[in-house]
Amino acid sequence: MSSKFTCLRTLRLAARHAPRRTFATTSARRSPSDDHVRIVEVGPRDGLQNEKQSIPVATKLELVRRLAETGLKTIEAGSFVSPKWVPQMASSDEILSQILKSPPASSSPITYQFLVPNEKGLDSFLSVYNNHTTSSTSSTTTPKIELSIFTAATESFTRKNTNCSIAESLDRFKPIMTRAKDASIPVRAYISVALGCPYEGPNVDPHQTASLAVSLLEMGADEISVADTTGMGTAPKTAELLKTLFAAGIEKKDLALHFHDTYGMALVNTVVALEHGIRTFDSAVGGLGGCPFSPGATGNVATEDLVHLVSSLGAKTDVDMEKLSEVGEWISGQLGRANESRAGKATLAGLRRGSKEKAKL
Repeated sequence: MSSKFTCLRTLRLAARHAPRRTFATTSARRSPSDDHVRIVEVGPRDGLQNEKQSIPVATKLELVRRLAETGLKTIEAGSFVSPKWVPQMASSDEILSQILKSPPASSSPITYQFLVPNEKGLDSFLSVYNNHTTSSTSSTTTPKIELSIFTAATESFTRKNTNCSIAESLDRFKPIMTRAKDASIPVRAYISVALGCPYEGPNVDPHQTASLAVSLLEMGADEISVADTTGMGTAPKTAELLKTLFAAGIEKKDLALHFHDTYGMALVNTVVALEHGIRTFDSAVGGLGGCPFSPGATGNVATEDLVHLVSSLGAKTDVDMEKLSEVGEWISGQLGRANESRAGKATLAGLRRGSKEKAKL
């Protein structure tokens, strides 16, 4: 084990609390904290970035507004990437500005995340963010904002996605981390293709992912989202990856998992992660998404399906399933695409059936 791993592991083990009980659906003594699952809604960014048609800013803002009414507490709202590479995200500055000026109504505070690929993207983000924070008269009205950065577990994907090596991507992150911390803005880090790469195949070395996660945490990342971008992940591979991450000294509370449902395995892998103590998951309403740099990859696991799964296991998300299902149906209609959430469609069918029965009385 490298000195980097040993250092991080020593520091984290020294400060670690008593071990958490793993997810067990048959236990009668689960505590509320163990039973709560945090969902990071990525539909407005990861879910829309691969859409071919131009989506009006008003539609994107309406999607964020509707999601804010469902009980979700973290929403990834945009990305300050070059419009040349991801045209759909060209309006992220307008979205950030509107969220800062007039935060969507919600029953509890919401954190909005924006992805930045490099310092140029950070400059664009800060030009909007600082303009608002310096002119705002009250910080209590300003919603919480976080930044996201991304690298990948394979060299091939990193070069295709960011036109640099993994080592170079980490070097690019250092000034972003420093400047974000100076501005008191938390930073989340994505590690893509951790369970399968479109260029290097399904067998990605979990130790490479663990090494990256350690480096990102040492640099100051507040959370690591490990992504199965291609949907190639299986239950055994998910378990192996998590065990490798834990062996490197990475705490469960510092991890999120981001599953795509290309092969229909996202919910299976989610259960495996729950059993290993993970409590934060990314998802997209209506199963929106795909990846412009991962040919053939379909959407993220649907938020409605994730909420239904978690609820069926006796855990909580604080998300209103009926409202969420309506959002999934609405945005799918706006995009002219099929609603990919089975639980969402079933929920809506039940609501319509109930409405018809009431009308007969």
